[in-house]
Amino acid sequence: MSSKPDLVIVGGGLAGGLAALALADRKPDLELRLIERQDSLGGNHVWSFFDSDIAPDHHPLLAPLIVQRWESNAVRFPRRRRQLDARYQSITSDRFHAHLRDRLGENIVHADVVALRPDGITFADGTDLPARAVLDARGISEAPEGLDCGWQKFVGQMIEVKGGHGLAQPIIMDATVDQSDGYRFVYLLPFDEERIFVEDTYYQEGAALDRRLLSQRIGAFVASQGWENHRVLHEEKGVLPVVIGGEFDEFWPAEDVVARAGVAGGFFHPLTSYSLPDAVRFAFWLADAMPMDGRTLAAATRSQGEREWRDGRFYRLLGKMLFRAADPADRYKIFQRFYGLPDGLIERFYAGKSTLADKVRILAGKPPVPILRAVRALME
Repeated sequence: MSSKPDLVIVGGGLAGGLAALALADRKPDLELRLIERQDSLGGNHVWSFFDSDIAPDHHPLLAPLIVQRWESNAVRFPRRRRQLDARYQSITSDRFHAHLRDRLGENIVHADVVALRPDGITFADGTDLPARAVLDARGISEAPEGLDCGWQKFVGQMIEVKGGHGLAQPIIMDATVDQSDGYRFVYLLPFDEERIFVEDTYYQEGAALDRRLLSQRIGAFVASQGWENHRVLHEEKGVLPVVIGGEFDEFWPAEDVVARAGVAGGFFHPLTSYSLPDAVRFAFWLADAMPMDGRTLAAATRSQGEREWRDGRFYRLLGKMLFRAADPADRYKIFQRFYGLPDGLIERFYAGKSTLADKVRILAGKPPVPILRAVRALME
């Protein structure tokens, strides 16, 4: 093992882990290190995606990570119920960690990194690891500099219901729950007859997460379903940015000479905060582009991030309408209307690949928010 690898990836979450897997598959001669400060890779998460989110030739990268597949899914709103015949699949962090361990072995290092530079990193104990290039995939822990954001906040619990929960397909959004404090929905993934993942998600202006409140909401929802004999197997939480405006040059200054991946590079859907499709695309782009020196990689990843920013303008506009044109209790109406649109449009929206025709169709007709406020938000 070389003392100066070709690439050091700092951060073993979704973006860093998928990038490492793609490099191991497509550039096996490239010397790689994946650095993660926690004991496990991927944290404590469930990631899900529609088949159409991922290019057909990219699916093999994810295949070993998938723990469950469903052939359809559904949504529930106060004035709309709909089933969508789109395959949906889930990955758990346990499977993610195990596969990365099998694939990368001793190239994974668990340690805390305190400084990054284009040609190396410094660990918390003061030792240095030189490298030809460094990629920062650590994500973000606070409001991103230079971005105007709302927030998507959630707590999810894997629950075991003795005797069965009775749900056969995922419910991507159940927005029949209380909507008084912002757009809120419950997300349901039935992993088997007795295990079901229940996540309470809501959109608000502030980033503060009341974990206890959301756990109580999950408990109330579970009780409303009649799942009396149940236990919580594990719990996860998250606070994700919903970008509605800002300046890319402030978010990622041109003088920043360390390459970025994942959310810290802007590689996520601005409105849904959904990052798996972007992480997969980035992983394949990186594998094809390497090797590069650190400064070249920084410039190249920033260029990719700037392109993502330009492509995300429409979704930031929709986010602005959500937060600026609709009262909190009425925000669900935007999604309720959206789910009346054609299947293909919905699939392209989640993949971040909306066509011009899709965008016109989404904005056409009477908006589900006050018209003057919608126009004001669009004109900002």
